Amino acid sequence: MSIHVHKPGLLSTLQDAGRYGYQKYGVIVSGAMDPFAHRTANWLVGNEEDEATMEMTVIGPVLYFAEAALIAICGSNLQPRIDGVSVPLWRPVYVKAGTTLQFASSREGCRSYLAVAGGFNVPRQMASYSTYLRAGIGGFEGRALKERDQLQVKPASALSRSIQQRLSSRMDGDAPFGTISWRVSYELLPAYAANPEIRVNAGAQYDLFEPASLEALLTAEFVVQPQSDRMGYRLTGKPLMMIERKEMLSEPVTFGTMQVPPDGNPIVLMADRQTTGGYPKVAQVISADLPLLAQAQIGSRIRFKLINLYEAQEAHLKMELNVNFLKKSIHMYFD
Repeated sequence: MSIHVHKPGLLSTLQDAGRYGYQKYGVIVSGAMDPFAHRTANWLVGNEEDEATMEMTVIGPVLYFAEAALIAICGSNLQPRIDGVSVPLWRPVYVKAGTTLQFASSREGCRSYLAVAGGFNVPRQMASYSTYLRAGIGGFEGRALKERDQLQVKPASALSRSIQQRLSSRMDGDAPFGTISWRVSYELLPAYAANPEIRVNAGAQYDLFEPASLEALLTAEFVVQPQSDRMGYRLTGKPLMMIERKEMLSEPVTFGTMQVPPDGNPIVLMADRQTTGGYPKVAQVISADLPLLAQAQIGSRIRFKLINLYEAQEAHLKMELNVNFLKKSIHMYFD
């Protein structure tokens, strides 16, 4: 089956969990900005979590389904509608053949993820489906989607077929889609908020910053700037200054590394980050809070909270327990 792109939206790309194992060659990881929403959307349609999803940013696309399909939409609410009927988020949805899925602008958050049963049929490059726009690799022809693109879909798994059969059998005759009464519990979701509090660990050069700057980092608000993108979020607030400016060697960086350039305004590195960086690293966003940061919009006000490594590991384990519970629940319900 195929999905026809009638309008591409502001920025729609195919992403997976990332391109790992090639950073030593200077190849960046990329992948979904909100890993939780990406993984959950795949599981809701019976896919493995490493299948590609469509990441849609701020304004979503218009997609035509020539054939029936099983989809799930997770993350930000981009006001999805199928043939004019509002589509619920965080649950599997059976889409009738000959219908149009249309998104609008974001009501809350920044990015939404569309999974389709079977996964998008695009080639893996360096063991990943993820699109890296600057290099033109991965995803659909290494680029963002355009009008008139046709996305091919792979055959669905046995679980996907079971979900689709269950939903199609419960549909009203005239409805453009069918779904279920339950959704992913709010208790299992990250603490999404318009102005989130983000937990961080101390960075490698944390102790080299002025005490007043460290206090500001943990008490003041920082605003997401328009120059922010998938590579990094640029923040403004009280400048963070070092006790003594030093020349530093480039070191490895990762998703959530907070670097501070000479002007004192921090940059939090995101999915399309470079492999190394030479600016001092004052903090590291914990993995459990990366989805919160990924959904922050331009102009969002962010506060940071310092926690220790044990607390960060505990938060990560809690998140993994939640997603594994969700995965098992889906299998039990539809198997």
